[in-house]
Amino acid sequence: MANEYPATSIHGQVADFLAQEVGRQTDGEIEITVHHGGALGYKTVEHFDAVGDGAIQLATSPFSQWLGIDPLFQISSLPFLAPTIDDARRLYDIAKPHYSKVLEDNGQVFLFATPWPPAGLWGNKSFGSAEDLVGVKIRTFDVTATELLKGVGAFPIKLAWSEVPAQLSTNAIQAVLTSANGGVGVQLWELQSHFTPVNYSTGLQATHINRDVWDGLTEAQRDQVLAAAVKAEAMGWDLASNSIAKDFEKMRANGMTINEDVPQEFRAFLNETAKPVVDAWAEKIGDRAVSILTPYRETN
Repeated sequence: MANEYPATSIHGQVADFLAQEVGRQTDGEIEITVHHGGALGYKTVEHFDAVGDGAIQLATSPFSQWLGIDPLFQISSLPFLAPTIDDARRLYDIAKPHYSKVLEDNGQVFLFATPWPPAGLWGNKSFGSAEDLVGVKIRTFDVTATELLKGVGAFPIKLAWSEVPAQLSTNAIQAVLTSANGGVGVQLWELQSHFTPVNYSTGLQATHINRDVWDGLTEAQRDQVLAAAVKAEAMGWDLASNSIAKDFEKMRANGMTINEDVPQEFRAFLNETAKPVVDAWAEKIGDRAVSILTPYRETN
């Protein structure tokens, strides 16, 4: 099982729990070895094809890296559409059948997804206005964030997570768009001093398995893996919900300044900037967007 993030990250912990639970459920008949920190040599953008082709049996991968596969996967990283964990869960429950269909069509089985805590801005200053973003070299995780930040005058650079520390240390980037948990996992406080929780998005991380591997399991084993997946999914959502305060405490203990009082004017500016992005995505997706966004917005 491939995982580009550290073992201490939420999704590293979920992957390890899944491996342990699968072993327990199957009485050791199935053994999953998790390779954290990109140890198998695959970046997350490569996981979809690697699992589909059978180069690796399963992986944990952020949807934000799959936009070139199907723009459906962009929904969890659309700016300010699902800013909280609760919002993300409602959106996920509605969209889950659509995710399963895309993976099914590409030789894979979608087991579950778990959230990252809401993304914010790591930097060497707080961000409290549009002017604070101008000219800043910011790491982004997808094309949407790149275009949005470019439109407000920043200098965004899309990077794989494994590249972030090196790019910060050489000043190739000055700030990072990611969750508090993502930064804590690599001790980003060694290179950044401030965090601004703007709640840009609550991204999802999929756990997916090669279809041939899945079909090679007995029916009883498939049921056992699914039972383990249900428990791992619940664990991941709980971890994300509970991690924010813990991560903030750890960040402060390591000298970070957290700007929790983000000005309302700045939040309003970011939300207005994001609306055309969400509308353009919905137009591209068509009926699938309607079938997801309509019930989601009705429950807001």
